[in-house]
Amino acid sequence: MAKSDLVGGSLWEQYSDKVSNRMNNPSHMGAITDDEAEKFGAKLIIADWGAEACGDAVRLYWAVESETNIIVKAAFKSFGCGTAIASCDMMSEMCMGLTVDEALKITNIDVEHALRDEDDTPSIPPQKMHCSVMAYDVIKKAASIYKGVDMELLDDKEMVCECARVTLRTIKDVIRINNLKTVSEITQYTKAGAFCKSCVKPGGHEERKYYLIDILRETQAEMKREKYNAEPLEIDFQSLSLIQKYKELEKVIDAHIKDKLAKDNGSIEIIDIKEDTDTTEIFIRYMGACATCPSSKTGTLSVITNILNENINSKIKVNIV
Repeated sequence: MAKSDLVGGSLWEQYSDKVSNRMNNPSHMGAITDDEAEKFGAKLIIADWGAEACGDAVRLYWAVESETNIIVKAAFKSFGCGTAIASCDMMSEMCMGLTVDEALKITNIDVEHALRDEDDTPSIPPQKMHCSVMAYDVIKKAASIYKGVDMELLDDKEMVCECARVTLRTIKDVIRINNLKTVSEITQYTKAGAFCKSCVKPGGHEERKYYLIDILRETQAEMKREKYNAEPLEIDFQSLSLIQKYKELEKVIDAHIKDKLAKDNGSIEIIDIKEDTDTTEIFIRYMGACATCPSSKTGTLSVITNILNENINSKIKVNIV
């Protein structure tokens, strides 16, 4: 029977060739023994990490040269699916030749991107994404053992979904990797929020520090800011048509303003644009909590004006309607 008969041709086609190859022929699966580490003049580190959302687990082996802190060899054993095997294989390869501190900078995004055949095409189908995001955690675990410190001291890792054991970093990584737009997509990709649902939004059976709805909004805003900053305005704002000006204003408001207001359950919209030779007047309307906030006509208005002046044109004036 063909693989397409077992898993569905459309699903199989969503895996990159690199993932498929490492599923079938992992290069670094296995163990490192004390004797082997000793031959390298290295210290053997063995770290275990499990993804309770899908039952996968990984054991990471490092042979670390004590004088230089360089990982001279890495290997792994994976108790999980082919996706987890491919990701762990790539992660092990990426660790080798780095110092322990350099390995700590490897993210789930780095591993997933390294498995892509094409830069703009994800390497793993969404329903298997949760099986591919253990690299970040098992590296931190190995580093904590090598350094002799608590794992929590190495990073600001925060658990968002206790049921599925999904961290803040993992959720942000998956949103960025796949350009997610909805909370339901986060659940599909990571299983966060699939069980008791307390982490989805405020009002669940227990209060949480982080909620998926807020993480999604804030991460999307970060991505918009990064995209906008990477594509600066190269033409004279004053020479644009009203429609073009509106689009530029919306880009900056989306990237730099709306997320700030959303933290206090507020927002704004552009109502009108008027212009003369030197000045462009923007007329905005506050929505949500901003509509009744005392500072909306003073401090908030000043912040909005400054952002538009700095990012678009210094001769923009903002008015409230």
